[in-house]
Amino acid sequence: MDLSDNNWVLSVGTFLPLLGVLVMLFVPKAQETTTKSVALLTSVATLGVGIYTLTQFNFDQAGKMQFVAETNWISVLKSTYFVGVDGISLPLYLLSMVITLLVMIYSWNHVPAPGNTKAFFALMLILQTGMAGTFIARDLILFFVFFELVLLPMYFMIGVWGGEHRQYASLKFFLYTMFGSALMLVAFLALFFKTGAESFSIPFLIEQGAGISRSAQIWIFGGMFVGFAVKVPMFPFHTWLPDAHTQAPTQGSVILAAVLLKLGTYGFVRIAIPILPVAAEEWAPWIGLLAVVGIIYGALGCLAQTDMKRLIAFSSVAHMGFVMLGISTLTPFGVNAAVFGMVAHGLITGMLFFVAGSVKERYHTLEISRLSGMLKQMPRMGWIMGFCVMASLGLPGLAGFWGEFPAILSAYQPAAGLSEVTFRIYMVIAAIGTVLAAAYLLWLFQRTAFGEPAAEFSGDNNEGHGKGKGIHDVNIFEWMAWTPLLAAILVLGIFPNLLFKIIDPAVAGVLSAFGG
Repeated sequence: MDLSDNNWVLSVGTFLPLLGVLVMLFVPKAQETTTKSVALLTSVATLGVGIYTLTQFNFDQAGKMQFVAETNWISVLKSTYFVGVDGISLPLYLLSMVITLLVMIYSWNHVPAPGNTKAFFALMLILQTGMAGTFIARDLILFFVFFELVLLPMYFMIGVWGGEHRQYASLKFFLYTMFGSALMLVAFLALFFKTGAESFSIPFLIEQGAGISRSAQIWIFGGMFVGFAVKVPMFPFHTWLPDAHTQAPTQGSVILAAVLLKLGTYGFVRIAIPILPVAAEEWAPWIGLLAVVGIIYGALGCLAQTDMKRLIAFSSVAHMGFVMLGISTLTPFGVNAAVFGMVAHGLITGMLFFVAGSVKERYHTLEISRLSGMLKQMPRMGWIMGFCVMASLGLPGLAGFWGEFPAILSAYQPAAGLSEVTFRIYMVIAAIGTVLAAAYLLWLFQRTAFGEPAAEFSGDNNEGHGKGKGIHDVNIFEWMAWTPLLAAILVLGIFPNLLFKIIDPAVAGVLSAFGG
């Protein structure tokens, strides 16, 4: 099969959501059911294109770019519309589609107030285009456009439909990300001029990048590092994340945790490391250091939280630390673990935010001290939360294990030019982080799920919100949205090779400069 046969498929999969937004413009604001139907059908169609892409993907050639399309775009800037997927981008590209569809299903009866349903669903579809586009872009300007496209919809989702401190959280999210992106753009421009100002094409820059002087590589990598680290977010650039997560509506939190945080780690793997290998080697010990500091800091931050959503947000800082530790080893083993960890974190933490949102809807609070007895009042919800907690702490047999354990192990034997002693110290620190993860996650589960239901939420006493009668177990929309995620966490935990065999050949290509 000629790999270029289906060169239309990625563009359709990426821009189809915008067609849904266009249709929505003609639907009267009052017709909420029609709006929801258009959004849901668009998401289903988009995932359909994604599944078609998966069926046509040549898994024997997972290390090569497939469905490549390249055409002139902005000739003045020497930027082309250049897209393609390989074994690293395909799982993340599909993850963005799956998460968007599941969030649409969940949103059918969970539209946050104020109820401008049309704007809410339109923003989610625009977000989907930005996420998918970032994972398929093979040109730095195109990558930057998609990378920035996700910023505005998420800003409005937090700022309009968020909690009581939403304006502060959305502004902080916007300013942090814009600051990182500005430095990233400067780095991209420096790279362009240092390689002869001929093209922004990533394959071209990988060829030419090795010719840039060592000191210039280190500075350019620094600009990219800040841009991607803010998005990950790595310690100490993480402070926007707990605020954004806590204030965002459930849908925003799920998309943010499941997909948006991966844009930063993907940038390291796809752009920074292969284009600037010398600088990557110089920066690697520092990236590893910040990663393990993030693991411990995130875990200690979790132990200090009183709000369920904020605790899950801090756990993301720790989990993305494991991903960055794997990347910093510059070994195929470590980067494989990191890419698997991105997908696993997306499924598990997305699921935890879904549960937190449903708990908030029933109890009208996420204060851990006020929640208890969930297993008695809502047994199915309690068991689902227990399952997600076990997956998040890295229990063998569930997806989280294959993101964390190999990432820790990879630090034992980093790439040839890196200090083994330094990385083995990081390995020990990261292993301590897994113990702390078990502590904060089991503490959360014990406080919220065990014991007797709090007096204010039990019985038929009807003062205030959601007393006994208002608290119900998992509903049909929640089951529909959550079942695929729960199944994926279990299947990838038992059969990790389903993902590793797709990722591995592509990782070897990315790390070819290090003998990958």
